[in-house]
Amino acid sequence: MINVTVNGKPRQLDDSTDLMSFLREMKVNFKFLAVGYNGEVLPKTQYDGVVLKEGDVLEVVRPIGGG
Repeated sequence: MINVTVNGKPRQLDDSTDLMSFLREMKVNFKFLAVGYNGEVLPKTQYDGVVLKEGDVLEVVRPIGGG
């Protein structure tokens, strides 16, 4: 098991997983998504190459409509 932080909340994952698989598991819409990984905003082209590991910090941001 590894421990990561997602949007400020601790989360345990069964094992190391790649970021793209993790996001798919969260069922997010990739069209409207920004991901911060350990303090850096990642381009979508890099999602496949990132493997989550112990202590990583993610911020997954989706726009919210309003007015």
